Amino acid sequence: MGTASFLKRAQALLRIRNQLLRECLAELLAVFVLILITLSGSAQMVTSSGTKGDIVTAYMAGALAIMVAIHTAGGVSGAHLNPAFSFAMCLLDQFPWWKFPIFMAVQILGAFISAGAVYALYYDAIWHYGNGTLTTSGPRETASIFATYPADYLSLSNGFLDQVIGTALLIMGILAMLDTRNKSVPKGLEPVAMALLVFCIEISMGSNCSCPLNPARDFGPRLFTYVAGWGAEVFRWVEGRGRGGAWQ
Repeated sequence: MGTASFLKRAQALLRIRNQLLRECLAELLAVFVLILITLSGSAQMVTSSGTKGDIVTAYMAGALAIMVAIHTAGGVSGAHLNPAFSFAMCLLDQFPWWKFPIFMAVQILGAFISAGAVYALYYDAIWHYGNGTLTTSGPRETASIFATYPADYLSLSNGFLDQVIGTALLIMGILAMLDTRNKSVPKGLEPVAMALLVFCIEISMGSNCSCPLNPARDFGPRLFTYVAGWGAEVFRWVEGRGRGGAWQ
């Protein structure tokens, strides 16, 4: 009885009653889970030189991470996970504009923290694979574990178009699934359907830019690599350099 009473008092003390704070914490946790699984799939593929995963397993990890993340926060924050989706909801008057910058900041923060967790998890593997260096280009680069980089042949305009089409397809697919006037997804299977949507886009539109689709998913981890030792090269792109170059 004493233990039960203590737990009830602790629950009451730790209970968060502010709705905005609850939503922000849920969104932070969901993005953390999403990026943790996504980047871990990429880290396993890169640091094992493809022996313990390939591009398909990395894409599958990212898609399934969507499902887990939606289950994590869907009932509290709506599990936006992506500033592009939050922006679309604002345009459709389904999400207040004043919440948009707050959610975007929380999403980027969650991705940044998650990148740090993946770096810690794969610390030895990253340094071993990179021969004691942290580089953004060359056969032993490791920056692509965390952020997406364009293919060597890709122009800036083609990269822009690639992301516009991919992100638009993602948002359109999600809105179609959520539209009650459409043929609805069976109740409870929405996260699975959205995971399959992401997987479809990744395996069909991933060769140009590795399919970031999510500004928070790319910028948060990219910012982490900048402060963790990869340097300003993560924000520069030189055409034809290494496995993909970097944005400039």
